[in-house]
Amino acid sequence: MDTLSYKTVSANKATVTKDWVHLDAEGHSLGRFASIVAKLLRGKHKPNFTPHVDCGDNVIVTNAEKINLTGKKWDSKEYIRHTGYPGGQKSLTAAELFEKAPERLIEKSVKGMLPKNKLGADLFRNLKVYAGADHDHSAQKPKTINLNDLK
Repeated sequence: MDTLSYKTVSANKATVTKDWVHLDAEGHSLGRFASIVAKLLRGKHKPNFTPHVDCGDNVIVTNAEKINLTGKKWDSKEYIRHTGYPGGQKSLTAAELFEKAPERLIEKSVKGMLPKNKLGADLFRNLKVYAGADHDHSAQKPKTINLNDLK
């Protein structure tokens, strides 16, 4: 019973291979797109996934300004924050947040799908979101993934 096939192999920082992945957000729905990005960041698509290790890929998202929201979510979906002072609760609708910074809409939805601990904070640092079609990470030679092929 001491064969390799019976042993569970856990990934660690030294054995993990992190790739660079490029995704185009144009024409995609926000929630469905964010769940795919969170899965890639977490590394759940890899066969050596380990829940307590950062084994996901670095993800570059472009065309954040062309993301879609269905129904009346542009006006009814609210993003709430608190200043820390009494009565300091502030809120923005999705349309207002999108007008200020379209990248933040994708970032906030992906961050909500990651673990709420130090690992989640480390995973979130592997996400780069850009409003336009160009990005600064061409030196990393990111692999472009077409989300329509994944379905």
